Amino acid sequence: MQSSSGEMKLGSIVCQYCGELIDTVDTNRVKILYGVCGLSTCSVNNPKEMEQPLPPQAEQGKRVWHFQEGHAGMKTLLGGKGANLAEMTNAGLPVPPGFTITTDACRAYYSAGGKLPEGLFDEIRSALVKVEQTKKQKFGDSLNPLLVSVRSGSVNSMPGMMDTILNLGLNDNTVKGLASHTGNPQFAYDCYRRLIQMFGNVVFDIEGIHFETLLHRKKNELAIDEDKDVPVEAWIEIIEKFKEVIEWRANVPFPQDVYEQLHLAVEAVFRSWNNQRANVYRKAYNIPDSQGTAVNIQSMVFGNMGDDCGTGVLFTRNPSTGEKALYGEYLINAQGEDVVAGIRTPLPIAKLNQEMPEIYEQLVQTAAKLEAHYKDMQDIEFTVEKGKLFILQTRNGKRTAQAAVKLAVHFVHERILTIEEAMLRIDVEHLNQLLHRAIDEDEKLQVLAVGLPASPGAATGQVVFDADKAEEWSRSGKRVVLVSSETSPEDIHGVIAAEGVLTSRGGMTSHAAVVARGMGKPCVCGCEEVRIDTGEGQFIAGDVKVREGDWITLDGSTGRVIAGTVTLKEPEMSDELGQLLKWADDIRALKIRTNADSPEDAAKARSFGAEGIGLCRTEHMFMSASRLPVVQAMILADNLKDRKAALDQLLPMQQSDFEGIFAAMEGLPVTIRLLDPPLHEFLPNMEELLLRQERMKKDADTIDERSALDQLIRKVRNLQEMNPMLGWRGCRLGILIPEIYQMQVIAIFRAVLALQKKGVQVVPEIMIPLVGHVNELKAMRELVDRTAEDVLGTLKEQVPYQVGTMIEVPRAALTAGQIAQYADFFSFGTNDLTQMTFGYSRDDAEGKFLTHYVEHHILSQNPFQVLDTEGVGLLIEWAVESGRSKKPGLKTGICGEHGGEKDSIFFCHQTGLDYVSCSPFRIPLARIAAAQAQLIHSR
Repeated sequence: MQSSSGEMKLGSIVCQYCGELIDTVDTNRVKILYGVCGLSTCSVNNPKEMEQPLPPQAEQGKRVWHFQEGHAGMKTLLGGKGANLAEMTNAGLPVPPGFTITTDACRAYYSAGGKLPEGLFDEIRSALVKVEQTKKQKFGDSLNPLLVSVRSGSVNSMPGMMDTILNLGLNDNTVKGLASHTGNPQFAYDCYRRLIQMFGNVVFDIEGIHFETLLHRKKNELAIDEDKDVPVEAWIEIIEKFKEVIEWRANVPFPQDVYEQLHLAVEAVFRSWNNQRANVYRKAYNIPDSQGTAVNIQSMVFGNMGDDCGTGVLFTRNPSTGEKALYGEYLINAQGEDVVAGIRTPLPIAKLNQEMPEIYEQLVQTAAKLEAHYKDMQDIEFTVEKGKLFILQTRNGKRTAQAAVKLAVHFVHERILTIEEAMLRIDVEHLNQLLHRAIDEDEKLQVLAVGLPASPGAATGQVVFDADKAEEWSRSGKRVVLVSSETSPEDIHGVIAAEGVLTSRGGMTSHAAVVARGMGKPCVCGCEEVRIDTGEGQFIAGDVKVREGDWITLDGSTGRVIAGTVTLKEPEMSDELGQLLKWADDIRALKIRTNADSPEDAAKARSFGAEGIGLCRTEHMFMSASRLPVVQAMILADNLKDRKAALDQLLPMQQSDFEGIFAAMEGLPVTIRLLDPPLHEFLPNMEELLLRQERMKKDADTIDERSALDQLIRKVRNLQEMNPMLGWRGCRLGILIPEIYQMQVIAIFRAVLALQKKGVQVVPEIMIPLVGHVNELKAMRELVDRTAEDVLGTLKEQVPYQVGTMIEVPRAALTAGQIAQYADFFSFGTNDLTQMTFGYSRDDAEGKFLTHYVEHHILSQNPFQVLDTEGVGLLIEWAVESGRSKKPGLKTGICGEHGGEKDSIFFCHQTGLDYVSCSPFRIPLARIAAAQAQLIHSR
């Protein structure tokens, strides 16, 4: 809970996954809730309930915490990085000393209008003294200076999205002391130029190109490829030019006062919480803006002091496949940013066993210890300084969906997690990646180049070389592949927009690889065979030139870059996913059905575990070229005879449709929605008719045709509506033209009889659409029952059909108690119910103002993607309660697009619905989300 001043009250804490402030159990022991804060919007990543004692200083508003003072349970206060640094320090791992400035301080920074809160910098300086004592160095000392890193650390992992400054504390004097103390001037001045470059970029917002151009020019002049080979004299010259860039671009000199550097750096890292890329990332992953970031100030250790130094990133298991093997990369004589930024292509971690076997063995032991401690795959950053290993960070590693499933199952088999813990560990939205298609290897492929297989899957798109253009083209409906030398965090919007990412530099742990993996996008990194020429708008691979706009295909599983478009094949479920889904089915109470309109979709859904069809939209069956003219003739008929003639043609088509769907779903319920067409979707296009009329006026030989066309235009005009979505559709059509619904019901029951003769069990459910008044359903139920009597005769008792309605009109929800008298089931059509409750036309809202509403926090979510529980949800709850008060056995479910969305599924479980219905490819997601809902609700 927040006070009016915006500060957190005593006895409250921020849920570490959804960012909401929640009341704690008591003020002495804080219940840290891993994703289980009781809010339906909370993201469940690790819902393991723990109790951790909060040190008493926290209750006094302590804003700066030394690593040894905290623990992993303080993630909401110290951020993920700070909490894990504290945990590792207390576990005795070799962590360089430092301290963390809390997320509370970040929120106070913004409340103060973008200034450090009063007294905070004094606390920072006091904390720095303790680090000086531990390191036996002094910040700003001209003989043996203490240098620190200033790094962000949000509650949720946001790799590369916020800012970092390394080597802080160097100036024109301390750099000489560092050079003298280490006996390595080349190293010292390399660190200094890195500081100036990062400081200029992070603190003064100077684009990196201004520094990189100078550096590349000097290296070309010296015929040098790598930074580590630049001589000290050249570094001194570059440093002076970098300082000139800052003075020119920022209108202030690079600060020589190290405490001024520190003050500005802390403010800059707080400020980076709201930079463009961080905002884009938070939006993509539904991370609340209110969380804020912690700041970690840590003494530097150096991987760039010589060939007995290095730096790297290590995953305790393969984040692409889940394989139980160390996975990572390193560079000798480099700083950490060199690895993750993709500036140099690093070496695989296994090679470190040859170069530094003792360090490698320490890493193996450390990785095992951290994975066992956190009960999850870890992403570890390390530095080797003069042959000594230091651990700079650990966090739960970003992974592909394939790896997430394999890890969850293997952790259960290894007795690291229980089945329930493994189930709750899964990010269900992640599962969509598992059902992406792969390259058909039977097709002849033109492989242009091969790079590192950084993120699996296949993607086809048009080449673009710029993140802004990728976003622009994607918005216009184009599929694009982003091609770049390397991607930086500033390119996040382009990565989100692209189908896949190709880089010519960088490794498996580079920014492009990590972000693409987390998003489930195919990525090929470090493809050095590709030479990118952005000036000419092309890349060259061998003898082939690929220009911007040309089509390529990426195979992120093998690293191949393939010319043109390629046939993709349907995915197959792995054994691990099958096991996870079986566990989910044993846990969940909510049934999972599918939305399917054809036998093919029904069969696919059943293979994914569908327990029936919750929505079969019959209007979709009439849109084919062969059927549409018959439907138009039926709608435009002048009399009953002509209309029945058209219906007689449609009847066998409908019966065949239903036979195929019933057979595919043998033994499972199939809910068929009777025709619900906004008529404009079936009528001839008026503009085309008028153009034909205009052309015919010039042709005297078409008098009869012109007369027929004029008559057709009059009919279409008579049927045109100002607002077709609120017009003559749904049950209104069935009431005015009952012959249409009668034909469909006849087709349903004839299909049932035909299949029963073959021994196929059929469970038909007939749904009347768009009911808003009890008398509408009463009339339509009578029609169905009467037709069933006519078709089935004495066999009626052997066909246990049900009749229900789709609740998609607010009035139907409000009068559900009356409507339930004539309904065997309610199916909530949440797409239209959302439109009518909000008064939004979805097509207009999403195209014009809804994005603005979400971005400016007028709405927290797009209500067409995530169910609006406060409004639409209230209508559903009311309808379920009032409907069951009249008919206790009333079956209820939802069949809108929300049926495949995690938070909406949680709501349906809590509301007591019997099932959700979603598209076939969302079924695995829904099965696991329903199990998670059961586990959380049972707590």
